[in-house]
Amino acid sequence: MIDKWDKRFERLRLFGWLALAGLPFLLAAFFTSQFVQTFCGIAAFMLIFPGFIYVYVIVIWHWKGRYRGKHSDLWGALILIETSGWMKLVYIFRHIVPDMGRTGRYRLDSLPPD
Repeated sequence: MIDKWDKRFERLRLFGWLALAGLPFLLAAFFTSQFVQTFCGIAAFMLIFPGFIYVYVIVIWHWKGRYRGKHSDLWGALILIETSGWMKLVYIFRHIVPDMGRTGRYRLDSLPPD
């Protein structure tokens, strides 16, 4: 059976590749004009925005269901209240990336069963 987090991490990788594919459109939108600029801007938005939203949601899901640290209340408050997104980026690199690689506190032998 495939773990639901494996599926979520796979979707996260897919959205990352889509966002990466949207970067050339974003650059083209800055250096062109009229119809091409509009088309490239819309294409970039449609490729980048879903990944942006999914990252926001997966951070909250991960903190709620899989966080293995001692500061659960602190992370919850920072993630939900802080609006710029910096704490979400910190959480991604401190918790989601190690969980994707099954390292540190997220090793398979230390995870609780779903």
